[in-house]
Amino acid sequence: MSGNESRVQAIYQITNREATAVSTPEPLDKIWASNVFSLATMEQSLSKAAFKSIKKTIQTGAPLDATTAEIVAAAMKEWALSKGVKFFSHIFYPMTNITAEKHDGFIVTNSDGSAITEFSGSLLIKGEPDGSSFPNGSLRMTNAARGYTAWDPTSPVYIMETDNGSTLMIPSVFMSWTGEALDKKIPLLRSNAAMDKAAKKVLTLMGETEVSTLNSSCGAEQEYFLVDSNFANARPDLLLAGRTLFGAASAKGQEFDDHYFGAIPARVQVFMQDFEDQLYKLGIPAKTHHNEVAPGQFEIAPYYEAANVAADHQQLMMTLMKSTAKKHGFLCLLHEKPFAGINGSGKHVNWSVGNSTQGNLLDPGNTPHDNLNFLLFCGAVIRGVHKFGPLLRAAIASAANDHRLGANEAPPAILSVYLGDQLEKVFKDIQEGKITSSVGGGEMDLGLSQILNFERDPGDRNRTSPFAFTGNRFEFRAVGSSQSVSGPLVAMNTMLADSLSWIAEKLEAELGKGTPQPDAVLVVLKELMELHGNVVFGGDGYSSEWHTEAVEGRGLKNIPTTADALPALKEASVIELFESTGVLSPVELESRFEVYAEQYVLSIEVEAKLVIDMAKTIIYPAAMRYLSELSITSSSMAEMGVELDSSVARKVATESNLMMAGVTKLSEALEQHNFDSTEAHLQHCANELLSLMNEIRSHADTLEAEVADEMWPLPKYQEMLFIK
Repeated sequence: MSGNESRVQAIYQITNREATAVSTPEPLDKIWASNVFSLATMEQSLSKAAFKSIKKTIQTGAPLDATTAEIVAAAMKEWALSKGVKFFSHIFYPMTNITAEKHDGFIVTNSDGSAITEFSGSLLIKGEPDGSSFPNGSLRMTNAARGYTAWDPTSPVYIMETDNGSTLMIPSVFMSWTGEALDKKIPLLRSNAAMDKAAKKVLTLMGETEVSTLNSSCGAEQEYFLVDSNFANARPDLLLAGRTLFGAASAKGQEFDDHYFGAIPARVQVFMQDFEDQLYKLGIPAKTHHNEVAPGQFEIAPYYEAANVAADHQQLMMTLMKSTAKKHGFLCLLHEKPFAGINGSGKHVNWSVGNSTQGNLLDPGNTPHDNLNFLLFCGAVIRGVHKFGPLLRAAIASAANDHRLGANEAPPAILSVYLGDQLEKVFKDIQEGKITSSVGGGEMDLGLSQILNFERDPGDRNRTSPFAFTGNRFEFRAVGSSQSVSGPLVAMNTMLADSLSWIAEKLEAELGKGTPQPDAVLVVLKELMELHGNVVFGGDGYSSEWHTEAVEGRGLKNIPTTADALPALKEASVIELFESTGVLSPVELESRFEVYAEQYVLSIEVEAKLVIDMAKTIIYPAAMRYLSELSITSSSMAEMGVELDSSVARKVATESNLMMAGVTKLSEALEQHNFDSTEAHLQHCANELLSLMNEIRSHADTLEAEVADEMWPLPKYQEMLFIK
């Protein structure tokens, strides 16, 4: 039996599979939010008083009374039952980057044996899942298992349809019995409240008399890979680690730039249509999809939404993406670097702040030098990134994302802010003590009569910047594709709240002296830029010159690994930031460090175990079979008087021995557990385990290039990336 039987069978199954039937998509207006208990649905089913109350809660965060909750619960139950739903679930977001849910039936039995449906306000408001097995970072003792979920009325309730039935899903927060946040939603809601409070103070000082509730917004661009499940099932590393721990580069990769925005493969297009129809039913505004840079890589981007809703929708999108891909015979890979040597996947988070009375406060307008509110809010972002750059790096730290950051495909691990030519000049002028004018982009004229001229944007985009201004928002480009957007949003909202509070204090002092408002703004922003302007950079973030300038010339930090990044959560300034804003208590913040550190260690150790297992039980036996085949062939040819070149056999034997020697060293390193601190354990994983894994991989990938194709057992890059 040949060693590559599983590969051959996978290719046969893929190339001979029947095309998935393409259904005609339903009109958007027919399916949009049809499975969402939206404001429009509530208006039809609630009394005017109840609807007014719940609408105010949703739009402003106002308290919701118990009577209204009972009315909403009754209407929600009737709506769900009318759609054939028999179960409901509080869906929550523990510190795992995935969702959690416990399904309960609407059913209640009577003493006479009959059954009725029941769903009260108390059931809507509070749930009680067993909290013992969720990450808590020592917030609870081992024997303390009680956890609570509580309905978040600001995020819409929806029905999740599956082939096995439908469930009413109620977005919820998750906390311990003692009240500490065990999830990602509570800190996000708190961070938004802190930002709202600080922003209102600044706007009031700027003379705004009517200021509605401010909210941050988010639009996250989700990148992902699709690999046929026949290939994935033959790759233990893809199934268990989400990335290939072995694999020689394909002769053709992305060097021709022919995949980016190319024609979408027909099978992938069918998947996308199915997936997006489900998103539309759930009110998720998927707006863009296309081929990404790497072969087999794609992107979907929704329209922006309120940050809390966007975070919930992002989690739901990742869940649906995986389940829909499976239905179409794919494995959806959300890992940041599933394949070495080609681009990995990120999740660019587009972030802004605004409200219904002042609009988007990060929109500069046509004359940004005159837009004082914009200048203050943009300045607040600059200060926040400079002061809390290590926190932002920690917020996107993971074993998977470390493979992207710093490579020539993703932003460097140095946090800087790109403003574009127009705004960089405005803030440079401010630093010099003046606000003069701002230069627009001018007219685009190609000299072609059939092409209409149009106004250019005032600045180019910078794909090498981790934190870039893109017209009316900032784009945090360093977020990983598998990560929840909640962590980065919490960090951004909180640092903005801190900076706005600093600005309000300075501005109030200047205005108190009788300084005219425009002059007061200039004084405050000039001081801000003198203290924090070093973080503004518009050049090539990939260049070695920038790395030297950033660290040695500007005092910025280069934080390449999660092991280096996570200790920022223990810094006094970060603890003070979260405590002063009320977003996370010191013990809640400490718990996040412990949870994320444990997740990093476990991720690396799982990969290390896989490397050992695959090298010993898959790759080494294949190499030995090939050596045996070469020996038999060589002996046969020698009997005929023909001497064969033995260099291939020597190379295979040498690389096999070196690989197995590496396996022995990795096994020994994996057994080490006598570390003085969590930080030491993190560094062991980052420096020792990963280094040994890479060493083993280098020998295994060399073997892949030497062993006869018919004997290589693992699906290869050229097959997984190009056969769809």
